[in-house]
Amino acid sequence: MKILVINLMHLGDLMLVTPALTTLRKNFPTAHLALLADKKLADLVELNPNLDECILIDKKGIDDHLPSFVKFIFKVRAKNFDLVINLHRNERASALAAFSGAKKIVGYSKPGFALLFDKVLPNPSIARHIKHGFKTEYRPGTQHQVHSHFDVLRAACGVEKIFDDGLEMKISDETSLAAEKIFRKNFGDKKVVAFNVGASWPTKRWLDSYFAQCADILIERGYGVAFLGGTMDKEIVQGCVEKMNHKDSDRLKIFTGEFSLATLAGFLDNCVLFLTTDSGPMHIGVARNIPIVTMFGASPVPGFYPYDAKDILIKAPEPCHPCGKHTCPRSGDDNLACMKKIPVAVVMKYVFELLETYGAPAKKIPRVHGAYQCRVVDLAEEN
Repeated sequence: MKILVINLMHLGDLMLVTPALTTLRKNFPTAHLALLADKKLADLVELNPNLDECILIDKKGIDDHLPSFVKFIFKVRAKNFDLVINLHRNERASALAAFSGAKKIVGYSKPGFALLFDKVLPNPSIARHIKHGFKTEYRPGTQHQVHSHFDVLRAACGVEKIFDDGLEMKISDETSLAAEKIFRKNFGDKKVVAFNVGASWPTKRWLDSYFAQCADILIERGYGVAFLGGTMDKEIVQGCVEKMNHKDSDRLKIFTGEFSLATLAGFLDNCVLFLTTDSGPMHIGVARNIPIVTMFGASPVPGFYPYDAKDILIKAPEPCHPCGKHTCPRSGDDNLACMKKIPVAVVMKYVFELLETYGAPAKKIPRVHGAYQCRVVDLAEEN
């Protein structure tokens, strides 16, 4: 039997597919299991022990043209899959599944392509926008994305038993050693808190001045601080660092835009805590077992909280949370109020709580199987 799982979305979305891969492998131990993903995210999955094959599409490059995309579809068809499972409801993924030529096609789909699916399922983790006349009602998802993927496997793939081992990302021994070497060169034996201040939407970003205050407090307490993130985050990080009192400290290092995803994972293994926005790197942190404190403003909590019980999510106190909007429609002092009203003092309270509870490099913290519901701190209830 040949099975193909498709997910062409972003870093975090792909990480949330990994528990489904574990379940498929354990239910179909002799099957040829393949994953179709974005080429730029290969580091996340190419060493996944449950996979026999990774098929990579260059979404923003050579395959981003109709003739190339059609050629890619024929490449998939030539592999003669028995079962295709589409785990993201966008046009490109839906088309690849619909025209894959598989004997059975299931999962999420856009309406037009759904006609070629054997079974289409809703994704209750994704928010819906429901029109009421001139107004649109935003309804956030109702369960975590990992659980929705499990629902697909149960309802459409003949899976009877779920094996939830949490998020998984494997890296090579060489990458792990190289990342540890970078860590030791810059921090020695210091305890280090990693920061990720960027996010795909402005409404997912906690204020850079707040992150700056947190970094200053940690440096004053003797911790090292490492700013991470991709090349697109360089300007945001620079703006944040400029607001710090201790921006010239030898305990502060900036690695923004310097790491591959695999090196990022290896580096986090050596850190003691990850202070991060709702972002793809947050989910890598979950997979690498590092304690996390995160702030959710526009982001809906049920669908995408960090999938680990030791993590803490601080939820905005504003009544408009979650809005799911990429830019805040409110003006003046109310602009990004959901993030402004998550105070530094509250965040640092939970940072130090986790540091006291764990306080060791992530790679030395035991994993707790089956404990994946993070702690949600609702500031609206505390006020």
